[in-house]
Amino acid sequence: MKRHHWLSMLALSVLSAAVSANQPLEQGPAGSEMAVFAGGCFWCTEADFDKVPGVVDTVSGYIGGDAVSANYPQVSAGGTPHIEAVAVFYNPAETDYAALVEAFWPTIDPVTPNAQFCDRGPQYRSALFYADEQQQQILEQSREALANSGKLSDPIVTEILPQTAFYPAEDYHQNYYSKNPVRYHFYRSRCGRDNRLKELWGAH
Repeated sequence: MKRHHWLSMLALSVLSAAVSANQPLEQGPAGSEMAVFAGGCFWCTEADFDKVPGVVDTVSGYIGGDAVSANYPQVSAGGTPHIEAVAVFYNPAETDYAALVEAFWPTIDPVTPNAQFCDRGPQYRSALFYADEQQQQILEQSREALANSGKLSDPIVTEILPQTAFYPAEDYHQNYYSKNPVRYHFYRSRCGRDNRLKELWGAH
């Protein structure tokens, strides 16, 4: 959770520099580690991860394409290879990568390909990204365990992909749920996200 004001200010300066220079984001607050997840609309994925203990910052952005086309008009229209995603920065003394993966699953629809809720197209598909072989193994084991758990009646289509350059989204997308709470809640409700999650995972 974004509990520490000075950490958020530091992350904001790093983010602003990356956005203005259209450069990949590779680091967050000092001492934090980075993980990337795609769960459809990045507003919602960012809001969900900000509730997870040990998460110190989150950044909405794009992964899977180049810097030139990493912008909302092109990505949202499906005109690039990018996927909407969120970079999650976490304190390794409080949580770990495996715990974040387990927290991620109940926030998405892992059985619908090339879409999440009302957002359609491969730019909104669900995916987990690994930075090394250890993370890849964690992801594959987690997906297999979920598939064998009997919790889902359909096959899991969420992809496991290598982590490539992550480009921060435009400033107005960052922390959208807290900057524009009325619009955010209207979008989330209209999109049917929480109803579908309840259908898939039950009440939490």
